[in-house]
Amino acid sequence: MKTKTVYEPTRGLVDRDLTYCPGCTHGIIHKLIGEVLVEKGLLDTSVGIASVGCSVMSYEFFNCDMQQAAHGRAPAVATGVKRVRPETTVFTYQGDGDLASIGMAEIVHAAHRGENITVIFVNNAIYGMTGGQMAPTTLPGQKTTTSPTGRNVVDTGLPLRMSELLATVPGATYLERVSVHDPKHVRKAKKALEKAFDVQTNKKGFSMIEFISTCPVNWGMNPNDSLAWAVDSLIDYYPLGVYKDGGDSDAS
Repeated sequence: MKTKTVYEPTRGLVDRDLTYCPGCTHGIIHKLIGEVLVEKGLLDTSVGIASVGCSVMSYEFFNCDMQQAAHGRAPAVATGVKRVRPETTVFTYQGDGDLASIGMAEIVHAAHRGENITVIFVNNAIYGMTGGQMAPTTLPGQKTTTSPTGRNVVDTGLPLRMSELLATVPGATYLERVSVHDPKHVRKAKKALEKAFDVQTNKKGFSMIEFISTCPVNWGMNPNDSLAWAVDSLIDYYPLGVYKDGGDSDAS
């Protein structure tokens, strides 16, 4: 009797255990990127740029060429790779502390120049790897190790909304904020990734997919509660949706 393969792990990831904390959604995001690269026939010509933060070890998991960048400099490194090797598919994988804090200049100028790269931005509203400090995306009143009584916007300002900010940059082509808190939104997130890589394949310029993610350990929650908090609090402040679409809607 012949058996039918219903599901198998994506070739876009190597066969090893992830090192992210239990309940963190980095693993889901990794899986989606790997699947899209394989399904679009891009994996063998892709170069990923690893950031600094929880995703610093992403080069251990993606089954393609990877390059480590200094803190916040992934868009600059991606720019160099893409310009030297324009035939490759280049993506960065960055957290909110990396992209929206020390890397703010790099991401804004890469978008402004319309660099033909794809940015994966994981927003969990906190510095995860270094102990749970307040990030540029930490919500008003949210408690962290450096805001133990809650973020005070009088002193620190409001959280940065990166998709909305980059939507004002003329050189940016495609910007969408997604989430992976349930199967429906996982499927939507995958479609957004497909569109983002299509933009690059079609030489349409800069794209960024922002993922609302969870950090159960530093939020002090169990995984189920962290998913609920992401929906009730993060998505309330960071609404999901397309913030700019200047790319072709047809898949390559």
